[in-house]
Amino acid sequence: MNKTLADIKQQTITIVDYGMGNLHSVKKKFDRMNINVRISSDADEILSSGKIILPGIGHFEKAMNTIHSLGLYEVLNEAVLQKKTPILGICLGMQLMAKRSEEGGDAAGFGWFDAEVIRFNVKDTLKYKIPHTGWNQVVNKKQCALVEGIPDNSEFYFVHAYHIKLNNAADALHETDYDYAFVSAMAKDNIMGVQYHPEKSHQVGELMLKNFATGY
Repeated sequence: MNKTLADIKQQTITIVDYGMGNLHSVKKKFDRMNINVRISSDADEILSSGKIILPGIGHFEKAMNTIHSLGLYEVLNEAVLQKKTPILGICLGMQLMAKRSEEGGDAAGFGWFDAEVIRFNVKDTLKYKIPHTGWNQVVNKKQCALVEGIPDNSEFYFVHAYHIKLNNAADALHETDYDYAFVSAMAKDNIMGVQYHPEKSHQVGELMLKNFATGY
C-alpha cells in the first residue's frame, strides 16, 4: 500500500549534488508537495536517506569523474546495492546507471543496468533534430509504482542527444519514438531511471515524483 504524504514527513529524500544537474528545479517540485527533500553530497546524509534522486544535465564522462572525485561512487553503490535504497535517476542521472557510454569515448558508469548509452542515429536529420528537445509521448512497457495513475501515451519533456540501449528488455519501463523507438525509462527492484524531466512535465511529472516519494 502506498504511503500518504503524512507518512513520509520524517523520511528524507536526498537529491545528490555532484555539480551537474537540475537540482533546484527538482527540489522545487517536491517542496510544492510538502515532501521533505534535501540537496547534499554528504556521504552520511546520502546513506541515511529514505530515497535518493540522481539528477543530471551534461557530459557523461565528466559526471562520472566528478562522482569519483567526491567519493560518491562507493557511497551510492552502498546505498543502492547493499542498503537497497530506492533511487530515481533523471536524464543524465538515468544514463549513469548504465555500464558505459559512447559520450567521452567508452566511459564507465555504475553498471546497475545491463545497458549502454549511445548517441541518436536518426536517418531523417531534417525532421529529427539532435538533441531531441521538447514534448514526446511515452509508451508503457510494464507496470510499477512509479507510473501508477499515469496514462499510456502521456507526454513528458525531453532534452538529450544520447539514449539508453538496454540489453535486458524486461527492464524497460517506457519507450518513446524519435525516428525509431528507444527506451525512455527503466526500472528493476529499487532502481529506476527516466530519460525525460518529470520536474518540467507539469501535472504528469508531478504525479511521477509523488509516486516515487510515496510508493516505495
